Formats: sequence, C-alpha cells, structure tokens
Amino acid sequence: MTTLTQGRRFSWLRILLVSVVALAVLGTAGFYAVGGRVGLTLLMVKYVLRKEYAPTREVQWQAGPAEAKPTATGARQPNVILIVADDLGMNDITLHGGGIAGGTVPTPNIDSIAQQGVNFRVGYSGNATCAPSRAALMTGRYATRFGFEFTPAPPQFMKVLGTYRDPEQLQQSVYYKDREKDLIPYEDMGLPTSEITLARLLKGSGYHTVHLGKWHLGDSPQFRSYAHGFDESLSMLHGGSMYLPENDPQVVNSKQEYDPIDRFQWAGHAWGVRFKDGEPFKPPKYMTDYLTDEAVKVVTANKNRPFFLYLAYNAPHTPLQATREDYDALSHISDHTMRVYAAMIRSLDRNIGRVLQSLKDQGVDDNTLVIFTSDNGGAHYIGIDGLNTPYRGWKATFFEGGIRVPYFMRWPAAIPKAVSYGAPVSHFDVFATAAAAAGAKPPADRPIDGVNLLPFIRGESSGRPHDVLHWRTDSYRVMREGDWKLQVTEQPKKDWLYDLANDPTEKNNVAEREPQRVAAMKAKIVEFNQTQRKPIWPSMGAGAIPIDKTMKAKPSPEDAYVYYGN
Repeated sequence: MTTLTQGRRFSWLRILLVSVVALAVLGTAGFYAVGGRVGLTLLMVKYVLRKEYAPTREVQWQAGPAEAKPTATGARQPNVILIVADDLGMNDITLHGGGIAGGTVPTPNIDSIAQQGVNFRVGYSGNATCAPSRAALMTGRYATRFGFEFTPAPPQFMKVLGTYRDPEQLQQSVYYKDREKDLIPYEDMGLPTSEITLARLLKGSGYHTVHLGKWHLGDSPQFRSYAHGFDESLSMLHGGSMYLPENDPQVVNSKQEYDPIDRFQWAGHAWGVRFKDGEPFKPPKYMTDYLTDEAVKVVTANKNRPFFLYLAYNAPHTPLQATREDYDALSHISDHTMRVYAAMIRSLDRNIGRVLQSLKDQGVDDNTLVIFTSDNGGAHYIGIDGLNTPYRGWKATFFEGGIRVPYFMRWPAAIPKAVSYGAPVSHFDVFATAAAAAGAKPPADRPIDGVNLLPFIRGESSGRPHDVLHWRTDSYRVMREGDWKLQVTEQPKKDWLYDLANDPTEKNNVAEREPQRVAAMKAKIVEFNQTQRKPIWPSMGAGAIPIDKTMKAKPSPEDAYVYYGN
C-alpha cells in the first residue's frame, strides 16, 4: 500500500484501498452496510497490498567520530534512549509481583530498568490510545494543545467501522455523519510541524537523533519522523506492522476473529519498513528482533557522540504473532492466545536486554539515560483477562487500566538505584526530563506541560510534579486533582468520581455523595478545555468499551462501559 501513497497525488488510492480492506474484514454485515463485492474486495487486498515491498536490504547508519571529542567541562552530555512498548499492560511485566500467565513469564530486563533506577509507580500515559499519547511524549505538551486529539484514520474506514453492526453487542458503534464537513485529507492528519519535538530540541544541542519502529504521527513526507528532527529514521509504515508474514514457518499466529480491527490487520497490514524517505522494503526477520538488531548498530555507530534513540516497538500490539522458538518455550501455557501473547512479551523483554547490554559493550552504559514506558494500557480486544490488573479498564478508556503504564528511568551516573516514586507523573514529563539531562533549554514561546523529574527523583524537590492532570477525547473528559479523579462521559451520560488514595482501583463511584466536589472539578475541566485547541480533524465515530470485560466475553446489560471516540 505504502509504495503507492508516497505523496498526496495518491491519496484517493490510499482511501480506496483502506476502505476495500475494511469491507473485506468486516464480513457480511459490513458488506451489506456499504455495498460492494466481498470476493472482489479480498482479491484486491491480496493483489494490491501484499506485493509492494522491495527485498530486504542492509541499513547503513551514519558513523560517529572514531574517538569522543573532549568537552570544555570534561563531562559529556548523556545519551538518551526512549523505549516505548505498544499496548503493554501494567500486569504484563513481573516487577510488581504479577506478570502474564500468572507470573510464569519473567521480564527481568524490563524490570531491571526500574530496579537500577526509578520506578514511577503512578506513571500516566498522555492518552488512552496510541497516536495522541505519542504526540505528548514527543512534544512535552498535552496533545490537545495543538489539536492532535485523535488517531489518524481514513474517513472511509471510520465510516465502515461506525456503521458496522455486531448482533452480539448490546451497545453498537456510532458514526457522526454531520462532522464530515470538517474532515481533512487523511495524509494531512499529522503532528503539526510547528511543534518542537524532543528530537528537534536535542538535535539543536548537538545530539545525533535516530528513530526506530513505530511513528504514528503522520505518514506523509511532511509529517514523518525525519521531518520532526530525527537525523535518521527506520520507520514502520503507517501505524504498525506485521511481525512476520502470516505463513512464515517461524511464526505462530493467534487471530481474534471477533475483532473487526484484527481482521483488518490480517487482511492488509503492512510488513515493511522505510529508511529515511526511501523505498519500503521487507525486514529480514521477526520485527522485534530486527528493530533490536538495528538499535544495537545505532549504539555502536554513535558511542563517541551524544545520541538520542527513540526505539518504538510495536510489541505486543496485535496482530498477535510470536516466533516459534518463544512459543515452544512456553509449553506450560495451555491457552493458545495467552501463549502467543506471552511469547511476544518474552521476546520484547529479551530484546530490551540486548539493547541494555549493548550500552555496556560500548562503554556508554553509565552515561545513558534509558526511559521505558508504554503508549497506553493493555487492550480489551486481545481477549485476555488481567492485562492491567489490579486496575479497571482498558486501552481506549480513561480508567486507570487504560492510562496507568509502566514508567521507568535508569541513568547510573545521575539517578540513584531502586527509587520508588509515588506521585503522579505523565508522559509529557519525558520531554522536560530528557531536556534537563542534556542541558537543552525547552522552547519559551509555548506552554510546556512536562516537568523535569530529576530533582524529584533525587529528593531535591518536595511536593508533587503535578497537582492536576487532564485527559480528553471528544466528549469524554477526565481530571485528576490530588487523589481525586473525575471522569465525565456523555455515552453513558454519567459522572464517575473516585478517591484514588483509598480506592486506587476505582471500584467505588462516589459522585452522588460528593456533588460539590463534582461541580468544582467540572468547572476546572471547562476552564482547562478553554485553553486547548479545537481538534485538527474531528472524531468520526465512537465505540463502546467494556470496563470489566474483554471484547471476547459475552456482554450483559449490567456491564459498565464508556464510549471512546476517534
């Protein structure tokens, strides 16, 4: 698909192809909703989308100096590595005594980042879905400040999903036809180039900047990562990738047939990467292994100069694909889907260990700030219970399970070991913290919502980095003030108020007992929204997300749910 959509002149074909894929994967119901021939659609998907990528090729990374240059102070700026997993739940790792499959799949390498540095126990994502959360990470700001409120999606695709009807569901998806007048072309749904990303900021302070993996902040050339301050970029196409071809002998697959998005991915998801602005090509191996191979090469090439590496894995996001080696190593797990998912976690942890080892091998471990997080919580469409235990909710909800994420930092030269920090922090704090470590001055011409966390880690600053945090997507508005958290939803029309100091898992909604508090917090939400920008493009649809059940589970009228828009 992507080789056909290098520029705007192919936008019509991009929309056609994505709509074609959507028709194919939604099956008979989607077919009758929008018309067309499913057989022809599937044929087009196979013919057009699965044969466009060039053979694998070796990436030539720019080599830094043969020796490190002396500095005036004798101290070199720290390297910065930001590692972001995709849809990793709080209970997917074993740091807090849990872990996937009853804790039988250890994650020692991911855990070590916290154990050898700081564990932010109340780490929040910038949003409950991928792209807006990544926008906050890159800019140090609420993504709603610059209108990046929703994940880029072709309008025709949103129309198909919004009008799709599943007879098994009690709450059906909705489509906002009246908003079509405010749509912009899909290729223009990108991070505004007026924003100062962490890469651009660090590049201006002498850093070599490299991006590997997922971007999801715009796929047209004017919005890609190299247009936002990265010197080099090896990027997935659009918002993700297959890990291996479906029929590869080294892969084990798990398909979630009940999930229309999963069916979309299996029908037409890309398996390719693009180096800088070159022709997309096929990776030589399983995606998580491949990205790590290249990350190790980047560390080696830049060991003698300050570098910023943004390593954005797509694991463990769907489609669920594991290597046969990892799958076979977990024979004690009887459930096939759980076993594939756990094998993906096993691979992710092993590969992060390889990145950490490369820092030691190149002699730069002591002076490298490593940051690890996930873009949001675990997803209900996986069909596995407990990914976000002990928290309620999933990706695409602002319950703690959707926005509470692993959030660790490690910098042996400057961060004490085994720090456990309990005040709330947010994704946008990565920007301010990395800038402070590098000695880079954040832009002064715009609000920066992130806070430098280093003084709090070291005990040099008292109090909390944030008294108030906000989340927003369309009419779903959320605020945490101190230990009180208010969620305001229109579908259903309800207020959800929780005292997180005494009820961190949001089991007891006290909104009816605290009407004055609810009113005061709602007023502050209104005040906050007046400082935010109108979305660059509107949400075109919304779907009901159960709070306490997976998508696979049978719904019942008593289920709690919220509608989440995109």
